[in-house]
Amino acid sequence: MMLNENIKALRKSKGLSQEELAVRLNVVRQTVSKWEQGLSVPDAAMLISIAEVFEAPVSTLLGETIVESKADDLKVISEKLEVINMQLAHGKEARQKAVHWLFIALCAVIVAVFAVLRVINSSYLGWDYSQPDAAVAGTMLHAFEWLFVRIAPFALFGAVVGACFTQKKV
Repeated sequence: MMLNENIKALRKSKGLSQEELAVRLNVVRQTVSKWEQGLSVPDAAMLISIAEVFEAPVSTLLGETIVESKADDLKVISEKLEVINMQLAHGKEARQKAVHWLFIALCAVIVAVFAVLRVINSSYLGWDYSQPDAAVAGTMLHAFEWLFVRIAPFALFGAVVGACFTQKKV
């Protein structure tokens, strides 16, 4: 390709009009038009300025073949976007699975604590509370049991509902 064709191809690939290129180079639009028609040639200093605007080496302007963007570029971009979308979907699926198992684990812990409380049957009620250590431990156990028995059913219900809603659809 010749210089005029390369300038035109690079300008179009950058999405610039002749006017926009002229403004960036501090020349009039007609000058850019003459370069692209092959009616005039930019001097060496202007070639360097043009190369800087296009972010391309001067050698590209002088002779390397310039390939304009085609549908293949769009295909590559769409394939990359598809890969990114798949990665995001896998990440979302992994988070959903983790939350699902977290809800199941919460259900298991609540049921296990209920079973332990049932088995020990509030054994701290028979302790000798004249001992300071027993009084503190008994009071803490009683407070825990009292709060747990009142809050755990709601937490269990919420965990079951959460596990159901986060279950992967088949």
